[in-house]
Amino acid sequence: MDKKVKTTVIGSYPAVFDNMVFMDDYFNQNESSWNKIIDYAVDDMVEAGVDIISDGQTRDPFLVIYARKLKGCRIRDRIEVVDKVRYNGSITVDDQIYVKKRLPKNKELVGLIAGPYTLAKSCVDMYYNDTKELAFDFAGALSEEAKNIQKYVDMVSIDEPFFSVEMPDYAEDLITIITKGLSRPTRLHVCGDVSNIISKIVEIPVDILSHEFKASPELFKSFKDISFPQEICLGSVRSDHPKVETIDEITVHIQNGINVFDDKICQLSPDCGLRNLPRDIAFKKLKNLVKAGEKIYG
Repeated sequence: MDKKVKTTVIGSYPAVFDNMVFMDDYFNQNESSWNKIIDYAVDDMVEAGVDIISDGQTRDPFLVIYARKLKGCRIRDRIEVVDKVRYNGSITVDDQIYVKKRLPKNKELVGLIAGPYTLAKSCVDMYYNDTKELAFDFAGALSEEAKNIQKYVDMVSIDEPFFSVEMPDYAEDLITIITKGLSRPTRLHVCGDVSNIISKIVEIPVDILSHEFKASPELFKSFKDISFPQEICLGSVRSDHPKVETIDEITVHIQNGINVFDDKICQLSPDCGLRNLPRDIAFKKLKNLVKAGEKIYG
């Protein structure tokens, strides 16, 4: 096949901490420990052969990364909203700049944005008492972050896992707020079973749709007779199970995807973030994913 199908990640990667060194650097306001943690993630992805790499989201769970720096939010046992949500300056820009400088010239970088609806449904709302209003304020704040990171990344990916649980009638408006005016390709990741909302998802203005096709292969059947303009990021190894898929197993899965999507497939990825897996397992999954992609696409 002539088309270049790239391997990528959804976002997170296992974080490797030396607790004593980390605590010492934290209290001395020294960023070197954070940078080392990012290095582990980035270096593993590069060594595995992944084409489009993330910063690994190693600072926090992916929602907390964003909420921690937004006005109106505080972090205790959970994310709490205690005032109007507003953008308070860059959240991940410094990490994107740091990673971009480390990457070989043949590698690309994906910038990650937490989904505004997932944030709204995952926090303790002590101010709005209105999920819709809160979600739109999250979207407005995150749109500023998206504009800032696009200067340093090759793609912007929005992660909205809660859509598979509950997709509001204003979902398209939320994502449009973030994607409007961006000059980089955009991707929407929704994990879980999206069978019943595919017709709504394909109306959202993004360039690439990303789903959990490995853990939910029934999605192939659900997508089979639907026409849509986006390309596909094909989830091809599980992120919720420590079993390392063989190259042959992944190859068969990708071929099943080709039978449905043909040349709409532009990316191969894990089903979701890899943060909850052991580091060696995450690395092996990525390495086999890359080899399977090479076996099919050359």
